[in-house]
Amino acid sequence: MHPEQLRRERPSGVLPIAALRLAVAQPLTVSGDVAANARRHADAVRAANARVVVFPECSLTGYELNAAALDAADARLDALAAGCRETGSVALAGAIIAGPSGGDERSIGIIAVDGDGARVVYRKIHLGGAEPRSLVPGVGPSVFEVDGWRLGLAVCRDTGRPEHAAATVALGIDVYVAGVLEMAVDEAVPEARARRVARDHAIPVAIASFAGSTAGGYDSAAGRSGIWLTDGAVGARAGATPGEVAVVTLTR
Repeated sequence: MHPEQLRRERPSGVLPIAALRLAVAQPLTVSGDVAANARRHADAVRAANARVVVFPECSLTGYELNAAALDAADARLDALAAGCRETGSVALAGAIIAGPSGGDERSIGIIAVDGDGARVVYRKIHLGGAEPRSLVPGVGPSVFEVDGWRLGLAVCRDTGRPEHAAATVALGIDVYVAGVLEMAVDEAVPEARARRVARDHAIPVAIASFAGSTAGGYDSAAGRSGIWLTDGAVGARAGATPGEVAVVTLTR
């Protein structure tokens, strides 16, 4: 079946509103300082003034593989929820979170935050490097819906696995969104992956890429977050500096 046909077979049977203002943001992240990071996320949400704002991998916690799992009910996220409430936005932020089975398990995941609070919506499936030593993968692809727009979720290495995009597209999505962390020398990697997914499946792709520095040897992260259109062309692109935001309005 052609990918375009897959996208049209919407499980909910509900068509999205005509336009979605979508942003990718790369705020300065200080490892372990969730409260300050949440405030900077809120600033990015206000600057973007978009319906959905996508953030990089581990943007709330930093890439601290031994960090305690961040609970979506943590009061330190209140500042981000307030920013979303002011703008009517939904933030998709990265963090170390509890694993799918709970207990002591931890995963890398995505927390959705809006004016009403926060909840975990995705866990990274394809772990890499040192991650499998202390973290567990998610159990499958996931879709997050906003105003009828179905957003397929991914984190970093997921985007490099064609089977991940294919399985997510098969759920019926309108946009493939991901938070990533790459070194500056590898800044071309997220773009190449985004263009491949966009062209293979005829869907827009939004990649929020970590900027600045964090643990795990990422002394200089790539930044260069972007949104690519269905033909792989760039819709909007940020630079390498922390604090930048890129925004596109997608239409049906």
